[in-house]
Amino acid sequence: MKAADLFQQIQKKQSYLCLGLDPEKSKLPVHLLSTEDPIFEFNKAIIDATADSVVALKPNLAFYEAEGLAGWQSLDRTVVYCRENYPDLFLIADAKRGDIGNTARKYADAFFTAFPFDAITLSPYMGRDSIQPFLDYPDKWAIVLGLTSNSGSADFQLQELANGDLLFEKVMSEVGGYGSTDSLMFVVGATRADYIRRVRELVPEHFLLVPGVGAQGGSLDEVSALGLNKQGGLLVNSSRGIIYASQGADFAEAAQREALNLQRQMKALLERYC
Repeated sequence: MKAADLFQQIQKKQSYLCLGLDPEKSKLPVHLLSTEDPIFEFNKAIIDATADSVVALKPNLAFYEAEGLAGWQSLDRTVVYCRENYPDLFLIADAKRGDIGNTARKYADAFFTAFPFDAITLSPYMGRDSIQPFLDYPDKWAIVLGLTSNSGSADFQLQELANGDLLFEKVMSEVGGYGSTDSLMFVVGATRADYIRRVRELVPEHFLLVPGVGAQGGSLDEVSALGLNKQGGLLVNSSRGIIYASQGADFAEAAQREALNLQRQMKALLERYC
C-alpha cells in the first residue's frame, strides 16, 4: 500500500482513524473469558463493529507477548481475519523494534512475511542500518518514533543540540532521507501538538501516526489543524477510548458508537483542511 492508496481509503471512509487493538484479559467482557480464545473473540467483535469507521488497525504487541504462545496465536488469528475480511485496512505492528544487521532483517521477515502486516513501528536510536531492512520491502512501511508523548521523552528527544535544534528534529530530518513518502512515516504524540507545526516543516509530505487522542488527553482538533496536508497525512490513533467504551455484553456496540463519533469529527476536519 502506497501513500496514495492510504489517502484513497481516508477519502472513501472520510476518516483517518487508527484503532489500537490492545486487549487486556482483566478488562475483557466476562462472557468472553469462557471462549477458546478470548482475545481473538474480543478483537474480532471490535473489528467487525468499527471497520466502516477506521482505516488502520494497530495491535500493540506487548499485550499479545504477555500471554506467551497463546497471545501470539491470538495475534495471528486477528491478522488473518483482517486480511480475509477487511483487506483494505492498513495493519500496523506496534512493535517498536530497533536492532541492526541480521536481527533487523529477521524482524522485517517476521512482520512482513510470517505476519502480513503493512507497517511496523521502529526506534531509530541505532541509526540507518536498523531501519533500512524494513524499507527494502516494496509497499511496506517503517513508522519511526519521532516525538513521543510520554513524560520521559524530555530526557532525550527535547534536548537542545549545539546548533539550537532539538534532538528529535535532528532525528526526523536525518531519517526522512532514508525512505520515501510511500515507505516512511513518523510517530508524533498528540499531547505534543505544540510541536506538530515544526514537525510539518521538517517532513511536510510524510504521513504521521499520532497516538494520544482520547484517553491520553490529546486534542483531535488541534492535531488535525496542524498536521493534515493535502494528501491527508495523518493517522490518528485511539485505543482505550474505543475498545473499552463498555466492558459489558454491549462492548462492540459501544466501540462502534465511539469510533463513529470520531469518524464524524474527522469528516468535518477533512472538509475544512483538505
